[in-house]
Amino acid sequence: MQQRRSLTGRPSGTDGSDFSYRMTVDSRYQKVAQGRSQLQTSISIQAVVQLIRAVCLALSISKGNVPSPLAMSSLATAFLSIIVGELGRRRSRVNFLRFYIVAAAAVILLSIACLVKGDLKLEDILNVHVKVRKFEFLEATSVLLGLLVQVFTVKTTVSLISNMSPPKRTS
Repeated sequence: MQQRRSLTGRPSGTDGSDFSYRMTVDSRYQKVAQGRSQLQTSISIQAVVQLIRAVCLALSISKGNVPSPLAMSSLATAFLSIIVGELGRRRSRVNFLRFYIVAAAAVILLSIACLVKGDLKLEDILNVHVKVRKFEFLEATSVLLGLLVQVFTVKTTVSLISNMSPPKRTS
């Protein structure tokens, strides 16, 4: 018991060379912690982008425009995926994270459909003489930014799931 007294600093009987026998954290768990941190950042960015899309949609509705069903379903699915992804990240639930990947893929497809169906053309953006509709341009930009964030988030989530799952034993 005398070796464990913390008053003397280092326990007696050791010269500090026993570091190789100390326990270390497996790299898989370090990767999980890093992946959860990256996922938190990307989910936060995704939430901000979807909030911008929601504001654009609300402003469009207030101006009397009829909202696109694709835009509404994309926005609803995105917010659902953000909630499920955050729950899966916080509680380390692989099934929630898998559902998040599926929902994020659906958001990507719906967002691409919104861009294709929209009437904002590249010529309108590049031509400085034509007055560009600001809300449509902002919405298209937020959709593109959201797509980039979604792709990065899906990649991070797949990596996180592979590190969270226990390694398969070979017999």
